Amino acid sequence: MTFLAEQPPVTHPTVSIVPGCNSVLCTVSWDSLLSSAIAIVVTIAVMLFISSRLSPRVPGKIQVWVETFYGFVRGQQHHIDEKATFIVPLAMTIFFYILIANWIAFLPLAGPIHPATSDFNQTLAMGVLVFLVVEWYSLKVLGVKGFFRRFTKPFDLPGWLQPARYTIFLLINVIEEITKPLTLALRLFGNIFGGLVMLWVLTALVPLIPIPIVPGVSTVLSILLVAVWKAFDVGFIGLIQAFIFAFLTIVYFELAREGLEEPAHAQAAPA
Repeated sequence: MTFLAEQPPVTHPTVSIVPGCNSVLCTVSWDSLLSSAIAIVVTIAVMLFISSRLSPRVPGKIQVWVETFYGFVRGQQHHIDEKATFIVPLAMTIFFYILIANWIAFLPLAGPIHPATSDFNQTLAMGVLVFLVVEWYSLKVLGVKGFFRRFTKPFDLPGWLQPARYTIFLLINVIEEITKPLTLALRLFGNIFGGLVMLWVLTALVPLIPIPIVPGVSTVLSILLVAVWKAFDVGFIGLIQAFIFAFLTIVYFELAREGLEEPAHAQAAPA
């Protein structure tokens, strides 16, 4: 059963990149960097493999699946902004990277390699990246005045409630915007980390359950439970979480344009 044993996904070994400094700002989780590098290489290799087998006449199942997802993302991008073509490669890269990083858990990971998305540092970095690109896009589309005005929504409040836009709603909108990368990171991290904890329970604890009459039945039961759990958690949940992260990225770009159609934005928009 050792070939199926999962390591307790609790801590990640760190190394200092600055001599004499052991602060969190001076250390890196080398196992997460290794796992991320593997996920990146595999993602690039899979995409190159798919592109090498593209056929305009007889598309394979994988090509149909990829083109379907591309059509979905492309349609969402057109709905947001026809000129913002960068949204398509960004969302698709995020989706496929997270999917492959999650599906690495299909392997019996007994060493330092683990799903990169089970490290909060990884998911937070992706959340912050999406946040920065979205804020840049909002500033580019709305201009400086329009960008800050966006935080005073809703714009259609009656006159006597207008002061609340610049006090209560301003605070709420700022908090909502700041927490976007945190919620993106925690949602992905929590699901993947929780799945790894469950795998560890199934591989480490289930075989210890004393089941009389049939020797070794606990080990067989553990193997079956691991197979079922990986099919559900790694396969299905891993796919769903990759889609949610990519889809929310697209949604955030749409929200970044809020106020663009308002009459008052004509004075705030960039020339």
